[in-house]
This record gives sequence, C-alpha cells and structure tokens, in this order.
Amino acid sequence: MGAALQNKEDYRWGCSDMTKDIELFTQNSIKIMEGDRRIYIDPFQMRREPQNADFILITHDHYDHFSPKDIAKVASPSTVLVVPETMAEKAKEVESLVAKICTVRPGEEYVFDGLRLETVAAYNIGKAFHPKEAGWVGYIVIIAGQRIYIAGDTDETAEALDVICDIAMVPVGGTYTMDAREAARLVNNIKPKAAIPTHYGNSVSSKSAAETFREHVDLSIKVEIKMLY
Repeated sequence: MGAALQNKEDYRWGCSDMTKDIELFTQNSIKIMEGDRRIYIDPFQMRREPQNADFILITHDHYDHFSPKDIAKVASPSTVLVVPETMAEKAKEVESLVAKICTVRPGEEYVFDGLRLETVAAYNIGKAFHPKEAGWVGYIVIIAGQRIYIAGDTDETAEALDVICDIAMVPVGGTYTMDAREAARLVNNIKPKAAIPTHYGNSVSSKSAAETFREHVDLSIKVEIKMLY
C-alpha cells in the first residue's frame, strides 16, 4: 500500500502521455496496457476472444459491466479478477476462468500482483440505479507514475470530486449516470491532463453525448473520443 495523498496540492504532473495505451470498446469496456501486461475493465460485447488478460477489474454487477461470457473471451488461466466485495458470491460464476478473485471496498488502496489500485465509491445521487450502499467502485489504476481514473457508473459525487488523476474516464450518457455536461463539470473541477468519455451510445444515449462533453470541458484538458463501437 502506498501512502495516501494528503491534498491536491501535493500532487505534481510531469508523466508521459498514456492515452495511446488505452482502448475503449463500448460502454465501460476498456483495455489498458502496462508494458506487456493487459488490464481489462468491465469487458462487454467483445468482438474478439484474445484470452490474454493479466487483470480484469469489475466496477459493479450490472449485466453490461459484469458479463461472464465476455470475461470468458478475455480471461486466461493466470488472470487476476478484481471485484467489489459485495460481488464476491456472484463472482463465483467465473472463478473457473481465472487464477484468483480479489475483492475491494470503496475508498481503499491495494496492490495485486504488482498492480497498484485505488478505489473510489461509485453511485447515483437522486436516482436508484447505483445505490451507495451497494459498495460499487471506480478504480484509479497507477501505471508508470500516472493515475488513470475509471469512474464506472457514477454521478458527480463528493468522492469523485476528490479524485486526483492524470487521465479521467468518465460516463457521459445520462439516465443511469452523469450526463455530458455534469461529467464535464466534474472533469473541470478535478483537472486531469486528459479525459475520455465512456458509457454513451449503445442503449444509454446517442453518440453525440461525447461531443457535448468535449464542448463543455475546459480547453486546458485534452479530450479524446476513443470508443471503437
């Protein structure tokens, strides 16, 4: 476990750009490369079956984030699966596909097989799709000194506003999460170097949500629209 940062002023940038090592497939289905290690987050509707994941991180148990058939497409016998503690029983559906299952709680720091993670509570405000008491999470993945925040399905919460990161991957679709303007407001407050919109198009909103997000993000923050399908 690393020492927790005391405040935003304690954090300094100066790390190389990592967005080139990030792929966004659909919804919150993400792949991040760490050297030759592959980290998948919420694999969903995968069009290939690489079966090469070193890590799979699951934010919560909704079907478009915890998809056993898609976990089967990316998992290998050495995969470490990370899930919220409240999903421990449900994760047993896929325990035969992975080497081990690790559980996490919101607001904690972890190291799993050399991968540094922090968890951030992910929940709705004023709607019931993602209750705070469910214990679901977003992740901050720390790679080569950079902090990549994958917010999961969340609104503009106090915990999200307290995040320190270089790259923010935030939902913009509305209905179940923040909408594009709310997500832009969050990003403008936490001030990453780059932001990538997630969780739009498909069944949650139109693909124009990504452009709306870009239009409302401060010009000092680089917005990359990376969704493949």
